Amino acid sequence: MVAELNKLEQAARVSMSGFQEAEPPPAPRSSHLTVRLGAIALLAAVALTAAWQLF
Repeated sequence: MVAELNKLEQAARVSMSGFQEAEPPPAPRSSHLTVRLGAIALLAAVALTAAWQLF
């Protein structure tokens, strides 16, 4: 009985192998963009402060 169930399970896995779910696409890395924009804003603020001090 157990051997028959194992055979049926294996046959089901083989027959369903073509219908496996595709992996979902990776989520966009918004945190990376946020860090980059923050760094640009910080550099712009430092540049403006330096320019303000020179004039």
